[in-house]
Amino acid sequence: MVAIVFSVLATFANISRAETFDHQHKTYAQVLENHVQWNENGTTSTVDYETLKTDPNNLNQYLEQLSGVEKSQFNDWHRDQQLAFLINAYNAFTLKLIVDHYPVDSIRDIGSFWQSPWKKRFFNLLGEDMHLDQVEHDIIREPGVYNEPRIHFAVNCASIGCPALRTEPFTAEKLEQQLEDNTERFLRDKTRNRYRDGQLEVSSIFKWYREDFERGWQCIGGLDEFFLRYADSLDLSETEREQLRQGAMDYRFLDYDWKLND
Repeated sequence: MVAIVFSVLATFANISRAETFDHQHKTYAQVLENHVQWNENGTTSTVDYETLKTDPNNLNQYLEQLSGVEKSQFNDWHRDQQLAFLINAYNAFTLKLIVDHYPVDSIRDIGSFWQSPWKKRFFNLLGEDMHLDQVEHDIIREPGVYNEPRIHFAVNCASIGCPALRTEPFTAEKLEQQLEDNTERFLRDKTRNRYRDGQLEVSSIFKWYREDFERGWQCIGGLDEFFLRYADSLDLSETEREQLRQGAMDYRFLDYDWKLND
């Protein structure tokens, strides 16, 4: 009888904890507001890891909130709540990884010959021990689930070459606007995406994850159509847009800058 009572109490505690999850991610918002800022051009951001390391309480509290969500509760959320949760989780646990090893020159310095930093199982999410690659590649990018290539401009790997870490959390209510904004900011950055010498020179993100831009999001079937959609952000002329329409655009994928975004 006692065991049954404890079991019931534990069940109610788990339900209560998950149901009261803050989908506005307010604790995480404090972390970002205090430690992340947009750079002058508005296409990149920097993180004050040094200060965050001295006062990680809000970050740790938020990570506990994330880890408290059970898979069954997550499955009951609607799509945008799930996706905002996963993007924020990836970014917040990346902050944790850097803070725990700071100072470092690059996130890749945290890995080893045998294990990359993205394969380190250092956190619990949705009821299991996970690594960052699992969140991004096995869950967010799983074919047929979210079909959202713009997540590549939302998840942040703590590097200069990455799209910017926003100064606010992703939320379900603002997810579409936030994903579009991050995409446009990234594509406007001519250090990472530009037309030069008769070809588009773009981030290696488009090489590594090309298949995600070919799966039919917004009826887009490839890079030509994707870049045509964002031709204004890329500042393309009508002649350059016509090259995309005709499938006559050449691409060069730029080297990725893995230096820390601090």
